[in-house]
Amino acid sequence: MAQRAAGAPDSPTKQSLWQSDILPTLSLGLPLAGAQLAQMAINTTDVLMIGRLGAEELAASVLAFNFYMLLWFFGMGLLQAVIPLAARARGRRQPRDLRRAVRMGFWVSVLYCLPIWVLLFFIEELLLLFGQDPDLARLAGIYMGVLQWTMLPALLIMAVRGFLTVMERTQVVLWATIAGALVNAALDYVLIFGEFGFSRLELIGAGIASVFSATTTFLFLLFYALFHPRLRRYHILGRIWRSDWPVFFQIVRLGTPIAITIVAEGSLFTASAIMIGWLGTIPLAGHGIALQIASLTFMVPVGLSVAAMTRVSLADGRGDKEGVGRAGWTALGVTMTFMGAFAFLFWTVPETLVGLYLDLSDPQSQEVLAYGVSFILVAALFQLADGGQIIGVNNLRGLGDTTIPLFYALFGYWVIGISLSLGLGFLAGWGGVGVWCGLAGGLLSVAILSNVRFARRERLGLLQRN
Repeated sequence: MAQRAAGAPDSPTKQSLWQSDILPTLSLGLPLAGAQLAQMAINTTDVLMIGRLGAEELAASVLAFNFYMLLWFFGMGLLQAVIPLAARARGRRQPRDLRRAVRMGFWVSVLYCLPIWVLLFFIEELLLLFGQDPDLARLAGIYMGVLQWTMLPALLIMAVRGFLTVMERTQVVLWATIAGALVNAALDYVLIFGEFGFSRLELIGAGIASVFSATTTFLFLLFYALFHPRLRRYHILGRIWRSDWPVFFQIVRLGTPIAITIVAEGSLFTASAIMIGWLGTIPLAGHGIALQIASLTFMVPVGLSVAAMTRVSLADGRGDKEGVGRAGWTALGVTMTFMGAFAFLFWTVPETLVGLYLDLSDPQSQEVLAYGVSFILVAALFQLADGGQIIGVNNLRGLGDTTIPLFYALFGYWVIGISLSLGLGFLAGWGGVGVWCGLAGGLLSVAILSNVRFARRERLGLLQRN
């Protein structure tokens, strides 16, 4: 034993410790990235199916869905707080506290939905208040009348998914999301168009498909968590009726800044679309394509960032200061490698990527292609900044540090990002490219601020004191 402690051949070196963090980061994060892509496939299927009903139905569904997603994003942000709380408990080997965090995640899901359902019940009146066409508002109200019930299973998914992520069982999250996507596609086809003897329900059918899809995914994950031999001992539904208000409000306290940050980032991209829209329809079409491509590649750092948050929390719960650093910096290095590869792809074949979304025989498509290519070239740099900021922010969330990153996000997105976009895009006359450069600048500022703060975590007292 003394020889081994002194550095026998099989004792781990610092280099091997760093290398040993790469595979766990990938095995935890890549299935989550795949699950995000599967979720995007669900949304794409809905658009494609509803689009066959007509432009009016599609427009109404987009109005309703965007309103729904804004509220879902906020709820999802709240529930992300389950991960650092549960991971720290696991790191400290306190299964009871882990179970309490998951159980109160279920409570947050239910109690959040109650006022949201009331709000969504009046979606038609809200859209009319915002000046939308009465026919579109009516159709959106019909669609939302069913879609709103998706909110509860969709949020419960996030709570049980947090548990499975902490337990390093993310592969099942991918398979469950794929199952939900298949259920959604089948029910969309059958219920929207009235196939195989079913009634033609159109938008109502699309809403029913969404409810069943989310419910299927949730039940898949819940049954796995309850009956898997290594997970069932945690009894995540044990005493589910019992309140635990300190943990409940701890989730709300940690999760609210995360939720606001997510909404702030989403609204930044909404603002960018408005600014590009000032330049005309053709630039806006190119912007939409470039953003869709960038969104697909961004799913990789999304998954890796959740892995980073989980592994940082686990190490912090164990009191492993070096492990915290390795988990965070490994995730950043892996993410930059992926995003660098995507950036190289964007630089080398931008016409091919944008052309996939266009009918190049249409004369107008050449103009859209030119704008899309110019945006994709900027998006190559944008990719690196976006990957850096989500890892930096989630590393801090893993330490339970959510308030200061919120201020970084508000400053970076809305002060730096919007100012640069307006200045470069319109005052400097760079047009859409200037707007995209502004977005990249805003994301880069958040990346720098958050990663510098993570580097100074010990001096700032962010590590848990065991």
